[in-house]
Formats: sequence, structure tokens, C-alpha cells
Amino acid sequence: MIRAIVTALALLVGTPAMAQPLIIAHRGASGERPEHTRAAYELAIQQGADVIEPDLVLSKDGVFIDRHENEISGTTDVAERPEFADRKTTKTIDGTEVTGWFTEDFTLAELKTLRAKERLPAFRPGSAAYDGREPILTFDEVVAIAREASARTGRTIAVAPELKHPTYFAGIGLPMEDAFVAELRRLDLTGADVPIIVQCFEVGPLERLSRRIGAPLAQLIASEGGPVDRPDLTYAQMITPEGLKVMAAYADWAAPDMTLVLPRDADGRTIGPNALVADAHAAGLKVVIWTLRAENAFLPAERRRGEGFAEHGDMAGYAAAFAEAGVDAVFTDFPALARSGRSANP
Repeated sequence: MIRAIVTALALLVGTPAMAQPLIIAHRGASGERPEHTRAAYELAIQQGADVIEPDLVLSKDGVFIDRHENEISGTTDVAERPEFADRKTTKTIDGTEVTGWFTEDFTLAELKTLRAKERLPAFRPGSAAYDGREPILTFDEVVAIAREASARTGRTIAVAPELKHPTYFAGIGLPMEDAFVAELRRLDLTGADVPIIVQCFEVGPLERLSRRIGAPLAQLIASEGGPVDRPDLTYAQMITPEGLKVMAAYADWAAPDMTLVLPRDADGRTIGPNALVADAHAAGLKVVIWTLRAENAFLPAERRRGEGFAEHGDMAGYAAAFAEAGVDAVFTDFPALARSGRSANP
């Protein structure tokens, strides 16, 4: 078990350009179970995931809740709950108007009465069959799942929390950073060698966290736009060699959209790889791409199989292509398929 722990920590905080990418279960095995549920995380661990990912938003009483967004009608049964009908509202989140039910309008006790459901039922009817079975988890419950699995399996299962919309939450009187640091300290997850990777699309929170905790940090990078807290900066600027050097001053990982590493042409076919991985490694950053999904709708044209967008294509081969491109980790909804792709590149 000691060797397994040492190996896992080396993957998290060691040098770039590893031969076998880490497999990060994106919200768990979310292609097969409703995302962010115990069932999704347990299945991901069973399938060989090295890391499980919780997205973090806040409840009204300041508890970190594991949901894709603070608007929860797409991932819970809240819209079918008459006692919460009057909570439906419209808000502006990071410049986008959103209508629905929001975690910050519910206490933890109220959120715990809700049940999770599949976010993409048209693509994943098998997962949707598990709707209504699982409660919403808190961050500390996800950490407990990882720790229990580590003890049970003899391999270290890390966690990769993503702080969602910290500028928005700060603006409504629920600042994330102090609460998050306090939670990490309580869970003994602040050191440089802890099994955790903290992610965010915003820059400021990561810069400030880099001065407060030693845990590895990942700068998420979308294929367009820029960080909501830095209107003077675009993601395109951030992935230039100069931008990556700036990023390396506060982050350990560059986390680009997968199409920024293996771009696609006008017909949806893969071109590349480009220089992003090499440039990031040269700056001292490891690279994790997001998000590998098995359905044709999410794959490049040459990896699609069959006619329907919901049919599964060659995701394992796509995962192998990213391993060959030198990425250090992949986010995926299908850990078992990513693992088979990883195994093809020993």
C-alpha cells in the first residue's frame, strides 16, 4: 500500500510528461450513473479511476455542495417538488441569465431532501434509470468516499474539487475562498503532498490560494472567452508560451479543453497535436484535458461509430491519442474506457 500511495502522489505533484496519464473521473463515472452521486464515484473507483471530481457550489448556510452548477433543476428533482415551487427564480450568473432553482436559496437540510437525476437523459438512458435514488453530497462526504476507497483498495484515490463561480458567490455574500481553506484545513488537505488537485476557471482565486495552501492547483482553460474575473485576459492569451509562464507562477496544472490540444478542422476531424503540451511542460506545468465522453456527439468525426449522436464511438482510441500527445491526465465520464486507452500506451 505504501508503494501505491507514493506512486499516486508522484503522479499528482511530480514532474511533467508522464507515460501513463492519470484518469480523473469527471463527476464520477457520470456516463453510467447520475453525476456527483456516491454510485457514480464508487463505480469510477471500481473502474480504475485515480481521482474523483466534485464540482463545488455553496448552500444558503455556507456548506460546500457537490453539484455541476448552483442551478440544480437539471441534476435534481427540485422542479417536481411542490414545497419548493416558490424558489424558482431568474439570476445572472457570470453574465448569463439563468432561470431555475439555486443552491444558495436552500439550506443544507433542504438540499439533502432532493434526489439526483441524469443531466443528459437523451444520451444516457441507462444512467437515467438510476434517477431518484441518490441524495446530494457535500464536499466532505466526497473526500470520505475517496479515503474509504483508498483504505479498501490499497491505492490512493485523490479528489479534484472545482470551485464554481467564486466571483458570483462572493457578490452575494458567500465568499468561497476563506471557507474552502478552512474546509481543507479541517480535512488535512492543505499540504503540497496531499491527494488533491484544486481547479477553477477564474484566475484570482487560484492566485490567492497558491499563497495560502500547498495543494496542487489547476487553471481551467476554455476553448473561447476568458476568465470572468479578468475581463482584460483571454484564454487564448493564457496558452501562449508567455501566458503559460505566468500561469506557472501560481498553478501546477494547465487544464485546457481537449480541442486546444488536438484541434479539429471544419469537418470535425482531429488535427494536431499542436505545441500546447510541450509549451506547458516547458513552463513547468502538467497538462490535464477535459472532457472525454464516449458518445459520438462529443467525439471527433474519425472516432464516431454508427449513425446516432448518442451511440458510442472510439473513446478509448481518442484517449490513447491524448496519451500519445503527452498529456499528464484526462477528465472523463467513462473511466473504464479511458483506462483501456491508457493501457494501449504503456
